[in-house]
Amino acid sequence: MAGISRERKGDSVANTRSARKRIKQNEKRRLRNRAIRSQVRSAVKDARVVEAGKGAEAREAIREAIRTIDKAVSRGILHRNTAARRKSALARRLPLVK
Repeated sequence: MAGISRERKGDSVANTRSARKRIKQNEKRRLRNRAIRSQVRSAVKDARVVEAGKGAEAREAIREAIRTIDKAVSRGILHRNTAARRKSALARRLPLVK
């Protein structure tokens, strides 16, 4: 299987119990982080799609996207400067929404 490391297939290269445990923990965190990053991308995408539509609905979608970005920062998935940049881009669109 190209592109999949041995750890992900279950063939551990770790020699100690603590290293095997660390591999399992890292994999769990990787999957959790991936899911949260996906939620952020989806929320931002939804906000941009809805933006062309109704005013109240678009404003709520933008607020929800900002809320999702803030949660990702508090969990350590996004860097705060990255979040600020993304939130700023969304906030600039708020006055355009009627």
